[in-house]
Amino acid sequence: MESSQNATGRNGGNGMVSNQTSAADPKQNLNQTINSVQKTLGLLHQLYLTVSSFNSASQLPLLQRLNSLVTELDNMVKLSEKCDIQVPVEVLNLIDEGKNPDEFTKDVINSCIGKNQVTKGRTDAFKSFRKHHLEELERTFPDEVESYREIRASSAAEAKRLAQSQSMLQNGDVKFKTEL
Repeated sequence: MESSQNATGRNGGNGMVSNQTSAADPKQNLNQTINSVQKTLGLLHQLYLTVSSFNSASQLPLLQRLNSLVTELDNMVKLSEKCDIQVPVEVLNLIDEGKNPDEFTKDVINSCIGKNQVTKGRTDAFKSFRKHHLEELERTFPDEVESYREIRASSAAEAKRLAQSQSMLQNGDVKFKTEL
């Protein structure tokens, strides 16, 4: 066990060799925390094995493993402070109920699909209303509607030219060139 304690002392106990990690790299912080959790689980398993077959000769390894566990838990707390992870309360409730947290994801996606369908229905209704309204206006005021369509077409053409001159896509996104 002493050799693993020496290795733990060299690498900070988090499974990473370098202590010079960027605080701005959340993925690396998360990976370090995950490694620490996995190492803690391994230490807990070793501790369980030592306690389940305890005798007076195994007292020193038990104390060493307890010290390693305390050190790793301390390290895990320090690493977890660098991670900003937000877990919805609903996910934690599902886990507490013994259910699969993927159910939450499935429910959220189904909810989004439902809201998307409602929004699409509203959009289609407005398009239909606009078309019907223009048809009615054209029957009643044909000259004004023709003038409106000309103004709208020239306005749309001008907006398109302006967008192209500013390297913008029609949906409002900006084109950019990647330089190697």
